[in-house]
Amino acid sequence: MLNRRNFVVSAAAMAIALAYGPASAAGKYDPGASDTEIKIGNINPYSGPASAYGTIGKAIAAYFKMVNDKGGINGRKINFISVDDSYSPPKTVEQARKLVEQEKVLLIFQSLGTPTNSAIHKYMNAKKVPHLFVATGAGKWGQPKKYPWTMGWQPAYPGEAKIYASYLLDNKPDAKVAILYQNDDYGKDYLNGFLEGLGAKAKSMVIAKEPYEVADPTVDPQIIKLKASGADTFFNITTPKFAAQAIRKVHDLGWQPLHFLNNVSTSVGGVLKPAGLDKSVGLITTQYTKDATDPQWTNDADMKAWHAWMDKYLPDGDKSSSFNVYGYAVAATMEEVLKKAGDNLTRANIMKQAASLKNVKVPLLIPGVTVDTGPNDFYPIECARLAKFDGAKWVGVGDVICPKK
Repeated sequence: MLNRRNFVVSAAAMAIALAYGPASAAGKYDPGASDTEIKIGNINPYSGPASAYGTIGKAIAAYFKMVNDKGGINGRKINFISVDDSYSPPKTVEQARKLVEQEKVLLIFQSLGTPTNSAIHKYMNAKKVPHLFVATGAGKWGQPKKYPWTMGWQPAYPGEAKIYASYLLDNKPDAKVAILYQNDDYGKDYLNGFLEGLGAKAKSMVIAKEPYEVADPTVDPQIIKLKASGADTFFNITTPKFAAQAIRKVHDLGWQPLHFLNNVSTSVGGVLKPAGLDKSVGLITTQYTKDATDPQWTNDADMKAWHAWMDKYLPDGDKSSSFNVYGYAVAATMEEVLKKAGDNLTRANIMKQAASLKNVKVPLLIPGVTVDTGPNDFYPIECARLAKFDGAKWVGVGDVICPKK
């Protein structure tokens, strides 16, 4: 029989539980989660050849600071641990092991780069730790049966490349195409997607291909060779440092090809300004996020919220950089997954919720683009539209396109 003393203690405990709300109730947790905290790991190139992407990690940290200031997610604060790998795969392996085995994070979110994520792909899945919304569009991140713990976020590179190929077939079917690409899975994904998109015409249309290595100091020699091929169309498959070099060299050589630039290097502040805005006029790319430099979004509610957030949480950040827009949008997607996970903060449930996003309208995605996933669909964003640079901003061209896988 329950005596009076035990009853009083039980009643007091119940009152405390009710006062603290859901987050204090007994949740289901894996390492990295508790009643008060969600520990998230991140690997970013704050140094090295891809350091221009470092601002993405800073933007995500600033977003989670805003979330924490508002009380966290379901009463829990985000402990965001972001480390530098210098865009070096061996360093990525070292940092991933540190985050998983020493820091004991619940998940690794938005680790950046195709070669770097490739280096930890099997490790993360063997450890059964979510390797979530990786910052790379390689096609390999959408294999739920083989790699159930890894998921991408942005449009896949092969699909993006097919949009450019389709544009060429419709508008310039006799084009002579030269291609510069990074000599790794990232570059080859774009290259192969483009060739597949051209289909039978690939052999006649693509007249020159030049690879470059991440360790190369410059891509000027490759650009000189590609110009000499006589090509009138150029597909620029490069990360920011090399994209700026290529844009500048193409202009300085007096070469005037139809110039496609992959989406990962379209930041006005991070790439086009260093290259020269006047030298970037006419570039064509794809868009799936709103461009902060485009006046059409001046009165957009999401963009107004983003500007206010930049002013408060990232005051030294560049408002002309698409990387800060990207960081905000992908962090908002992660927030949505954690909200849906509720008090069941197990790694398995995190992946279940990430694979259960239906028509989610994430802030700063352009109209017509939503986040959609399923148990057999690990490609959250699959649609984009073409855009052309007018010397000051990217201008959307045509309707949103959703390439077939």
